[in-house]
Amino acid sequence: MSDVISTAVEALAKKLPNGFDGVAKFVLEGEGAIMVDPDGVRAGDEASDVTLTATPEVFQAMLAGDMNPTTAFMTGKLSVEGSMGLAMQLGAAMS
Repeated sequence: MSDVISTAVEALAKKLPNGFDGVAKFVLEGEGAIMVDPDGVRAGDEASDVTLTATPEVFQAMLAGDMNPTTAFMTGKLSVEGSMGLAMQLGAAMS
């Protein structure tokens, strides 16, 4: 697991301490993927209800609160495949 993924898992786990009601995957381009589900946050690349893809820099900016996930999506910096409803719930939880 890369340092970028390890750091991102740690930061996301703090934002979602009780896991997530669904199965989501964050793909950090060039680094790997992070799974978020009712069991918590971990590195992994499994099937999901929604997949969000961004550069590590955009993901970090969203976690830090420097970039709104909706803005990232609307400007093409974040792509979403699958359940838009779950993506919106996840975006709200990260804010």
